Amino acid sequence: MQAIAIDGWGTADRLTPRELPDPPVGPDTVLVRVRAAGVNPVDAKVRAGQLAGAIPAHFPLVPGWDAAGVVVAAGPAVTGFAVGDEVIGYVRRDHLQYGTYAELVPAPQRCLAIRPARASWAEAAGLPLAGLTAYQALRRAGTGAGDTVLVHGASGGVGHLAVQVARALGATRVIGTAGPANHDFVRSLGAEPVAHGDGLADRIRTLAPDGVDVVLDLFGGAALDASAVLLSSPARLVSVADPEHVTRLGGSYLFVQPSSADLGLLAALVDAGRLTVHIERVLPLAQAADAHRLVEAGHVRGKVVLAVWSAAGTAADRPT
Repeated sequence: MQAIAIDGWGTADRLTPRELPDPPVGPDTVLVRVRAAGVNPVDAKVRAGQLAGAIPAHFPLVPGWDAAGVVVAAGPAVTGFAVGDEVIGYVRRDHLQYGTYAELVPAPQRCLAIRPARASWAEAAGLPLAGLTAYQALRRAGTGAGDTVLVHGASGGVGHLAVQVARALGATRVIGTAGPANHDFVRSLGAEPVAHGDGLADRIRTLAPDGVDVVLDLFGGAALDASAVLLSSPARLVSVADPEHVTRLGGSYLFVQPSSADLGLLAALVDAGRLTVHIERVLPLAQAADAHRLVEAGHVRGKVVLAVWSAAGTAADRPT
């Protein structure tokens, strides 16, 4: 198969196209022919070796945890999927080796759901990790009817989905931090934009004098401190970026988990027209290094996606 792989930790230049043996298919695993693969900030952290002490790794290592594609083989214990099914997946295994930047990826069935029919391949590939992070964090915070929710980084991959998911969970109001250039985009998602940086808590108090009910933090640091003073209950502060700091403040840290059920719920929201994945760029698989540089620059609106399998598709599936 064609894939992008690394032979050691380092910069984006380590990402090289190559031909690798087809991966194995375990008893409870399906083999997915990948149409598109989402690119996430954690992929760059994996490539740089920042997770080396937490997750075992084997080289050559194919990065990537997000995929949309077609099942081409299934292990004998698989019950939920069959050859020909179009699926999406947050394919995070217990070790790093068989990622989604490849024509074929072996995916445990617990990582998959049926692809939302209303999504392009690119949109489907951009949904799993970011969507699950948003949903699981907001659920951890007990988001529900009547809540005012603060989402940090509301124009980014997780943030733009979190705004929409909070609304779907019943939040009355969503406030989203973003740079001024992204304020109109944040408004289009259904949130009230506010500039991040010094004085954040005061700006939010101007919008919501009684504070907020839920905070989803994607950055850590000063954003956490500013958020904590706005909450009546620190337990409703959830961070995906700064475990020690958020715990000291009385909140909780979330590391997203694969879940067929949660992924199926997100797909249903897409098909119901209540959740849209915004795609900033679609690049060909061979340009994975460029995709990493875009994501690491920190200014992506929505998602960056790699086009992997070039079968006939919509314009949104083709590299731009």
